[in-house]
Amino acid sequence: MATRKPPYNPATPARLGPEEREEAWARLGSETFDLVIIGGGVVGVGAALDAATRGLRVALVEARDLASGTSSRSSKLFHGGLRYLEQLEFGLVREALRERELMLTRIAPHLVKPVSFLYPLSHRIWERPYTAAGLLLYDSMGGARSVPGQKHLTRAGALRMVPALKRDALIGGIRYYDAQADDARHTMMVGRTAAHYGAVVRTSTQVIGFLQEADRVSGVRVRDVEDGRETDVHAHAVINATGVWTDELQRLSGSRGRFRVRASKGVHIVVPRDRIVSESGLILRTEKSVLFVIPWRNHWIVGTTDTDWNLDLAHPAATKNDIDYILAHVNTVLATPLTHEDIEGVYAGLRPLLAGESESTSKLSREHAVARVAPGLVAIAGGKYTTYRVMGADAVDAASVDLPGRIQASITDKVPLVGADGYHALVNQADQLATRYGLHPYRVRHLLDRYGSLVHEVLGSADPDLLKPVPNAPDYLQVEVVYAASHEGALHLEDVLTRRTRISIEYPHRGIDCARPVAELMAKVHNWDEATITREIDIYTARVEAERASQAQPNDQAADAVRAAAPEARPELTEPVS
Repeated sequence: MATRKPPYNPATPARLGPEEREEAWARLGSETFDLVIIGGGVVGVGAALDAATRGLRVALVEARDLASGTSSRSSKLFHGGLRYLEQLEFGLVREALRERELMLTRIAPHLVKPVSFLYPLSHRIWERPYTAAGLLLYDSMGGARSVPGQKHLTRAGALRMVPALKRDALIGGIRYYDAQADDARHTMMVGRTAAHYGAVVRTSTQVIGFLQEADRVSGVRVRDVEDGRETDVHAHAVINATGVWTDELQRLSGSRGRFRVRASKGVHIVVPRDRIVSESGLILRTEKSVLFVIPWRNHWIVGTTDTDWNLDLAHPAATKNDIDYILAHVNTVLATPLTHEDIEGVYAGLRPLLAGESESTSKLSREHAVARVAPGLVAIAGGKYTTYRVMGADAVDAASVDLPGRIQASITDKVPLVGADGYHALVNQADQLATRYGLHPYRVRHLLDRYGSLVHEVLGSADPDLLKPVPNAPDYLQVEVVYAASHEGALHLEDVLTRRTRISIEYPHRGIDCARPVAELMAKVHNWDEATITREIDIYTARVEAERASQAQPNDQAADAVRAAAPEARPELTEPVS
């Protein structure tokens, strides 16, 4: 057995670069782990961080990229879920609000920020006291609170805050606060923090089978999606944290699941900030659920839908009907309606809901479930992005019965993510940092909100030319592309344009116009030749064109057929078979 490398150096945050990727492959095939975690979404990386900080030997494998599924396609909110109060899910709301507070104050203040919402009040006389009572409960359930409480507004006050509203659409409003984050970046940072504490974290590594020892699961067989290599990974226990793929992995393991996961499609659109004149986000009631208008730097994110999805889990597709639904509902309150021409980006994701008796996905619980489905195998599913840390801890607790010796209690409520330490001081020093690196203070603050105290690592050794903006995507610097490939595990052009940055939804060209310069920057890290650069650009362009085409289709079946036909950036990837 290979000697284990010292896992933790507090002065040097772990990298997820090409060299570390090779080292991780060697460790997967030579060590025996306490836990192997399947799935690089927020729950999987949360479980990896939880296990590593308990002193366990842990490996995480992901078939695609970190956050490539649900965890990069959420509403990008850390919130209790105001509408869940009406469903009497008080425990879920209380738990989520407590997690929101931890993220804002201790775990990820560089990534998670307060955001305000206006709830417009209609002409129904009961709505103000009813909503106020709900918000009072919401404000108090999470205990300590670092965001302001609710504020009641007259019609004139609400219109001053959100001039975009129709005057006759409301008689007043109530403002309240939640929090938001770039979900893909947050998930990646959780994964990188897990690696920082000794976890093996490896993407493009697909589970193709389960190892058995007598009557228990004793590990997994994995394939390197990039080059086809295979190896066995031995472990005392395995955690299935694959979200909407939970049932498929259960079938692959040969174990009967204790619960069934149902995929619900959520679609969001992204429009320029100037299309909705407002100082606050909005939350609107719909006949099924709620609709959010969420501030997103120079944009608004508007969504979401909530519909059953029984097609390709890897490629959830937005349709014209989805987009029309969102536009129709938000336009009921806007003085100047949004149109299809206003839309800069669209994304669709799948929520892994626990299947229940209700036929409506909007009424299914957002509670999570954990089960030891076989000796050595634990599955976790359901839940909300906001409660990922609790879910990860619960999964590790469930797996502990298969681990040798006594394990320590979870401590992730006390563990800041990489980049959090020193963040607040650096914010106060933004002007000095801007002078030091020759950047505008606004740019430095943007970088601090993406990297926190890692900003020195990002900028410190950069060639001055890399401090220039990405061509046709000026919100991002070229050095961020290089850093994504060298430190943040980005292996493909799609990883950078869709998840390490959000260029794919923030610009009308959706990344196509900057694909070549971004690919050429990545090539310097990954040693791509011209043929590889061209292939990456062609695959990404085909994917964007397929998404655009799907968004013109009337229904899921037609959109799925178009979207699934797009080539895969990871050519060896195949879905698990039962």
